[in-house]
Amino acid sequence: MQTLDAASLIDLFNSWKELFAEQREFLIALDGNVGDSDLGITMSKSFAAAAEALKTEGETVGLAKLLRTAGATMARTAPSTMGTLTATGFLRASKAVEGIEALGTAEIAAFWRAYRDGVAERGKAKVGDKTLLDVLDAIAVMLEAQVLVDAALPEAMAATAEAANQALEATKSMLAQHGKAAAFQEKTVGLQDAGATVGYFLIQRMAEFVATPCDRLRCLDQPASSYDVVKNDE
Repeated sequence: MQTLDAASLIDLFNSWKELFAEQREFLIALDGNVGDSDLGITMSKSFAAAAEALKTEGETVGLAKLLRTAGATMARTAPSTMGTLTATGFLRASKAVEGIEALGTAEIAAFWRAYRDGVAERGKAKVGDKTLLDVLDAIAVMLEAQVLVDAALPEAMAATAEAANQALEATKSMLAQHGKAAAFQEKTVGLQDAGATVGYFLIQRMAEFVATPCDRLRCLDQPASSYDVVKNDE
């Protein structure tokens, strides 16, 4: 897939919905290490609602409107910290793709740059604070690098997913600075950040989606792939 259009975006949100339903218990357990264990519930609930809202809207409204609908739906459905940040990312990304009918590498880079900046501003975090932003920044930086070498979308996304995985691994050595995890201070060292894990899941599934060689309807009928995600040290 060389570009992502409105119809593909609807399918992608459906794939994200399936992903977060599958990873619900994993995220609950991961968040429970130093949080309140609601991350898996928040993500599965918000993406299920967003996917249904986009299906109702239909592809004719265009990419920007679909992303605005997704963000607004997620904000209403899951008004938690992570739900709000995720919603903000999609709302900000919608402005970056206004008037665009299909997203190639350059447009996807603008999408994720806007997503990162929106999350950074709303969450008041900075890179190195052991948050979702650590992975989002790696995503935005790598995509910008892929634009400079004129990489095709599948190759750009594959490289970006790998960069996100490395950024997720790096959160293990960080000390949490935000949210309930910050109260645990030194105990957070050695654990991968739950929010950053969500960021990795998003980009990894997107990379898989654009790399899919078969048509969307046939691919969506196939079982979702399993994730070889970074595991916390026992």
